[in-house]
Amino acid sequence: MTQTALKYDVKVQEKGRVELQVPFPPGAYITVFVIEEPADNFSDLILAAQSSLDFWDNPYDDEDWNNA
Repeated sequence: MTQTALKYDVKVQEKGRVELQVPFPPGAYITVFVIEEPADNFSDLILAAQSSLDFWDNPYDDEDWNNA
């Protein structure tokens, strides 16, 4: 069975209330994980660092350096 993960960034309302609109039919059973967002969000920097690593995964560059 294929499962789809959805991510929502929401603000907690009064009395700890959170509301979401989900693409599932009424009566469907779902599992919800709640994780507090850290105050300092560095996800943009982490994504930038990870994407720049692809530069080093280059078979032509590897061949040149291995034969140097």
